[in-house]
Amino acid sequence: MPDAPRYRRVLLKISGEALMGGREYGIDPDMVSRVASEIAQVHALGTEVCLVVGAGNIFRGISGAAQGIERATADYMGMLATVINALALQSACEKEGLHTRVLSAIPMATVCEPYIRRRAVRHMEKGRVVIFAAGTGNPFFTTDTGAALRASEMDCEALLMGKQVDGVYDADPKKVATAKRYERLTYLDVLSKDLRVMDHSAISLARENNIPVLVFSIDTPGAFAEVVAGRGRYTIISEER
Repeated sequence: MPDAPRYRRVLLKISGEALMGGREYGIDPDMVSRVASEIAQVHALGTEVCLVVGAGNIFRGISGAAQGIERATADYMGMLATVINALALQSACEKEGLHTRVLSAIPMATVCEPYIRRRAVRHMEKGRVVIFAAGTGNPFFTTDTGAALRASEMDCEALLMGKQVDGVYDADPKKVATAKRYERLTYLDVLSKDLRVMDHSAISLARENNIPVLVFSIDTPGAFAEVVAGRGRYTIISEER
């Protein structure tokens, strides 16, 4: 495991699908435990960690809208699903010995704290892992945009995208054997090539706040800590190539 973190504070964005493990739906407890172990490794390096988690393993707003649910309502349903994932991650992180807080953009005081920026910053300064739930709290915005927003608000030095592939490709490497992998990209490259790493609003927000986006495989054991140390296999998206 690496011993010298490159970043003081990072935000990890993981999709809901990453929590499914080998399942077709829902939460795989073993996968959630492994993600928590990855977070604990990075926390042990002295890096402050916050997270945003998606909800594609439970409910996706766009697909719900396609089935006839009003888009705004479908998006709110997706936000509630992220709270379920956040609570699962919180439980797993606590078992790893981490002090953890879930902050939701949609207030639900019975199960978690409301999102207040200064409170979130204070939690991180105290060494707690902060999990941001319910996206931005607004429909028509993805959790990718929520991740870029929270990374900006928390003054994170990097936004790490934990994917099921080890970087950014010009096509799905699981379907296209000749897919090209990129080591470095600029924000404009991602937008102009329509690489779909994250939505355009999220990329634009990261660019405006000069937050590098690092894309790596969350399925590779130890990869999160390696990337935080500036090692391992990942694609970096920044202003300069």
